[in-house]
Amino acid sequence: MQNLAPAFIEPRNATHRQYEALRAFFVDGRPQAEVAKTFGYSVGAFRVMCCVFRKDPHREFFIQPRRGPKKMADIQENIRERMVALRKQNLSIYDIAEHLKADGRSLTAPAIAGILKEEGFSRLPRRRDEERHHRNGPDKAPVANAGELDLTTRHFSTKFGGLFLFMPMLARLPFAKIISEAGFPGTKMIPADHAVRSILALKLFGNARHTHVMSDVFDEGLGLFAGLNIIPKTSFLSQYSCRVKPQTHPLLLRSWFDAIKDLGYEHGTSFDLDFHTIPSHGEDPMLQKHYLSRRSRQQKGILAFVANDTHNRAFCYVNADLRKETQNDEILRFIEFWKQKSGRLPEELVFDSTFATYAMMNELNRMGIKFITLRRRSQKLMDEINATPSSAWQRIQLENVARAYRTPRILENKITVKDYEGLLRQFAIRDLGHEQPTILITNYMRKAPRNLIGRYAQRMLIENNIADAVDFFHMDALSSTVALKVNFDLTATVLASTLYRLFASRIGNGYQTAKFARIFRDFISASAHIDIDETRITVRFQKRAHNPMLINAGFDKEEIRIPWLQNKRLTFLLG
Repeated sequence: MQNLAPAFIEPRNATHRQYEALRAFFVDGRPQAEVAKTFGYSVGAFRVMCCVFRKDPHREFFIQPRRGPKKMADIQENIRERMVALRKQNLSIYDIAEHLKADGRSLTAPAIAGILKEEGFSRLPRRRDEERHHRNGPDKAPVANAGELDLTTRHFSTKFGGLFLFMPMLARLPFAKIISEAGFPGTKMIPADHAVRSILALKLFGNARHTHVMSDVFDEGLGLFAGLNIIPKTSFLSQYSCRVKPQTHPLLLRSWFDAIKDLGYEHGTSFDLDFHTIPSHGEDPMLQKHYLSRRSRQQKGILAFVANDTHNRAFCYVNADLRKETQNDEILRFIEFWKQKSGRLPEELVFDSTFATYAMMNELNRMGIKFITLRRRSQKLMDEINATPSSAWQRIQLENVARAYRTPRILENKITVKDYEGLLRQFAIRDLGHEQPTILITNYMRKAPRNLIGRYAQRMLIENNIADAVDFFHMDALSSTVALKVNFDLTATVLASTLYRLFASRIGNGYQTAKFARIFRDFISASAHIDIDETRITVRFQKRAHNPMLINAGFDKEEIRIPWLQNKRLTFLLG
């Protein structure tokens, strides 16, 4: 006969061992020391165990048996007829699951699908929304329509209150005329200027490339800014940029910069030029590979030309219709654009070594345009520089440059290069924070070295400014709920960046050079209460730390008619 005693005196788990030990002491009356030794406890530990058990003698050592899941055969037998009846009502497996759950019978969709398949039902064909069984879903917003805008006396709250701080600037511009003359399309329900203001509002608010626009579609403030009853849906915003012809973008930029002169926007004479690769993660065979600085590698993407006004720290020209074989000619297109817009050529251009060929630099010099750029480090050039004695190097002091390396050493030479007529000044620069010398070339023949090198050192700040705009205005996000054409997105970025700089210059207090994200955080990201009456629209902000700066800038005294809101006067209450 099998000996089963070890199953009791040699327990396999802690709970069973505690039970047998306590039973031996309290029921069999065995001494504590003997029980502790038998079941592997120290005498002290077993004494504590006994004390705890005396305080709670009704402790449960055995788990109550639970009913296990029924076999599929039993489930099928009980609810099979119910499923068949529901499928005959043209309900999907998910609708059937909800009905069964309401009846207190929880069953997964795959299990329901298996049973229905056994009963001979095939999958339902794809149905239109009106053919589906009614289910609770997202509320549908009204269709965007300028004619449905309600400007009667009413009150509402909006989280986009900060956007209205840009409205006085837009109201002082002939915005509708600019958009119309540039050739932007529109409809009776959504005119062209209303459509562009809708996209501009999302761009100004810097909200993850408009990915979450549908969650804000019911915010009346967002629609009011655009002059609509509600902001257009993502389908309209995505398709609208495809309807805009490519030639309209430079026309818009020319008219835009002509108009904002009246707002105090002064154009600079020095420009930083750069290429920016907008990465693509698709398989488009037409896209070329370009250098992506963020990842330090070549990757398929769209190459965009960006011109940054050094004086205003804002974009003044963009173009994304570039190919590798034509990218060097883009600098001439920018010069032509600027000449048509301002009536004069740029005075100074600063760019990297890959931006223009020596032949292109010769053309710039022939036009009287000064330039500062880098020269690529060839092995021969580096050998010549390294062979130069230390006594030939000169120490200079950089001024008005906020950086750690302000006292670099320079080696100046006049050089000739292929395809360039005449001489160029070359500076080899050490102690700028790089292991290898920086090689700078320019057609400035008389300007002081510290001024030239200091100007190029500022380019790092400009590159940071460009990176700030790329990040805040989400220029790299090609896939999102609102899929804008790249050129349209870049044009909207130019408009938004200039509005931010105009706003910052009005605020003052150092915000002229602040990053877009900081301006947004301190002023634009603000909820407000909107009061509309017969003659005016009042935007009432809550009390915030930076409201005094808005008061100093005169926003509390602002009162301007808004043409696209029936000429009602816009005023601000700043707590």
